[in-house]
This record gives sequence, structure tokens and C-alpha cells, in this order.
Amino acid sequence: MATLTELVISRTLSKTSGTLNFYITETNSEVTALNALISGTATSFNGLSRSDYAVEPIGDPTETESWIGVVSYGTTSRSSSTGEVGSSSYSFDTSGGSQHITQSLSTVDSQAVSGTAPDYKGAINVSLNGNNRIVNGVDISVPIYSFSETHILAAATVTTGYKSTLFATTGKVNNATFKGTNAGECLFLGATGSMRNEDEWEITYKFSASPNKTGGDAVTINGMTIDKKGWEYLWVAYGEKLDSGSDQIVKVPTSCYVEEVYKDADFSALGIGTS
Repeated sequence: MATLTELVISRTLSKTSGTLNFYITETNSEVTALNALISGTATSFNGLSRSDYAVEPIGDPTETESWIGVVSYGTTSRSSSTGEVGSSSYSFDTSGGSQHITQSLSTVDSQAVSGTAPDYKGAINVSLNGNNRIVNGVDISVPIYSFSETHILAAATVTTGYKSTLFATTGKVNNATFKGTNAGECLFLGATGSMRNEDEWEITYKFSASPNKTGGDAVTINGMTIDKKGWEYLWVAYGEKLDSGSDQIVKVPTSCYVEEVYKDADFSALGIGTS
């Protein structure tokens, strides 16, 4: 078994870093020597966290059984949050996003140079291209609630299995209430993580929320009432009919479709709470 002895003149220390040097004997394996150095030294020194360690042979590396081990300590790197394992920080953005729509909530006014303006039943920006009538629509700002949470996790928690869970949940919507959003409203955009030191990970989780349109908030289009969850996609099919008021052929909504474009998932598997 390898033995580990701190050198007599070994220690250097400053406000932000420190170094300890050791003499390792009774092994001809650098791996064994390094493991002895890791297991035989403290993870902190004078308030600094162990940040690196290395061994180098004394003499011929193919024959030696003696090694010098160096352990480095430094201040903990914190990119966006401070604190120990279990601490968290939060940020949010409600500036919204852009969406292309072809239907208005209501037609407030319509006028024609003569006679009655055609009634397009809320279809926006209808134009004539040859004999074809096209619903061009318009781009509008829509409410999008983007937020992120940064959590400090113990290294033992951030296993390969946990990383796979983050990967599998990315691009999914919540199947139950989560962080103040109803089922179907919150989309997990993924996570970024980095090790602060050998014992801690700092992970930032990113989300975007869009409100459900159900019940009293359901969408009404040409007499059709449609329930739609936040990240489901609503589209409208149009047909042509004679508008009796203007005596013109008009483009009007004839059917609506709500499409599921994101699968759902249990966000409690992220391990950051749900409220």
C-alpha cells in the first residue's frame, strides 16, 4: 500500500490559492500514487477548496517507487450564484415572443368605398393573387414568460443517469403544475452545468411558459370554440363563400385544428422542486 507524507517545507498560501506537497512511496504505479494523494488529503485548506492534484516520479518513471504529489487549493468558481450545496438563484424575462397569426380576436371596424365591406370572419390581411384569395396574416407579440434557475448540487447527485434525465426532458412540456404554471404551459429548454470543484456542480435550468387557452380563455373563431394548451399549435383552414352583404366571394375560416408538437414529461424528475 502506498504511503503518503507531507514534505517538511511544503506549504504555500495566499488569499486566493494554496499548495501542499507530499512524498509518496511504496508504489510503482502513478495511478495508485494519485489515488493515495486524493484519498489522503483534505478537500479544503484554510477556507480554500481543493481544485487540482498531480503526481510526478522521482527518478526513472519506469522503475521508481517514489513520487512527489502536489495538491492545489483555490477560491470556488461561481459563475452566476453563490453559496453552498442546496442554494439557488433565479432570473426571469417577460418580454414575450413573436407569433404569426391569421385570425384576429375580433374585427373592430370595416369600411368600403361603396357598398358593404366583405366579412372575412376575422381573417387578417386577405389579398387576391390572380383568382386565388390568400390569408396573409400578421406577426404579433405574444406573452412568453422565460425564466431560469441556478442550483448548486452535490457532485454525487449529478450522475450519468441524472444527466440523461436532463437530456430526455429537454423539449418537453410539464404534465402537472410547475413553478406557478399549469400543465401544458411550461417548456423545458434544457440545462447547462459546470463543476465548481470536485464536490459541487452549478447547473442552470431554462424554461419558457405560454398560457393555456381553455375554458373562459378558449379561442373563438367564426363560431368555433377551441381549447388549446400553451405549447399546442392552432391552425385554421379557410374556404371561399359568397358574402351576401357585399355580394363578393370571400375567404373565411371553415375548420380549426389543435396539434400536439411537444410531448409532456414529469418535471419533478429534474430534482429542483415544482413550486
